[in-house]
Amino acid sequence: MNLNTYSTPSHDLAVSAARERNRVLRNTYWLLALSMVPTVLGAWIGVSTGIARSMSSGMGLVVFLVGAFGFMFAIEKLKNTAAGVPVLLAFTFFMGVMLSRLVGAVLGLANGASLIMTAFAGTGLIFLGMATLSTVIKRDLSSMGKFLFIGALLLLVAGIANFFLQSSALMLTLSVLAIGIFSAFILYDLKRVQDGHETNYITATLGVYLSIYNVFQSLLMLLGVFGGRDE
Repeated sequence: MNLNTYSTPSHDLAVSAARERNRVLRNTYWLLALSMVPTVLGAWIGVSTGIARSMSSGMGLVVFLVGAFGFMFAIEKLKNTAAGVPVLLAFTFFMGVMLSRLVGAVLGLANGASLIMTAFAGTGLIFLGMATLSTVIKRDLSSMGKFLFIGALLLLVAGIANFFLQSSALMLTLSVLAIGIFSAFILYDLKRVQDGHETNYITATLGVYLSIYNVFQSLLMLLGVFGGRDE
């Protein structure tokens, strides 16, 4: 008898579960890469048309909050249907348009293009670092979830409050905190997929995308403030 060909039901189940986790992770990475296309397109259209810049700050905040939360609600409702991916991509296009106000302001600086590339490279390095770390860490990180959620919620509340306070110091502080919190979110979300806690690649992509978006936006804001040149 060839013992190498013998397998138990528990072994087959473990192999099947590992294959499913790898499939979800692979689809998450592919969809995440694809989601960058409408984001860049939305930002380019936003800068070219000035649609985001034409809105008042108050109107822009309302449109962003209503649009973002509306899209996220729809994505979660449709994540198990054929419409899930198109709605997610529409959401990333919307987020690109909303990002165009900041991108346009940075491009107005003499070294704006290089600052954007630096923010892009920095975000890529953070993502690569967190993705690598997620494969190295063996322990369950589920307990991080509630603390990260509370941190993100406090950031959102403080950001809305600062819309009225207009404090530059608070804005910079929130940007630094956002980089830290959402970098940890990337690690947390990817580890959830690898541990089999998240089995839907659309939901996984949405979480990682939002973290990457916030890291990039915060990096770009900091670079624009500290590294921008008017001439």
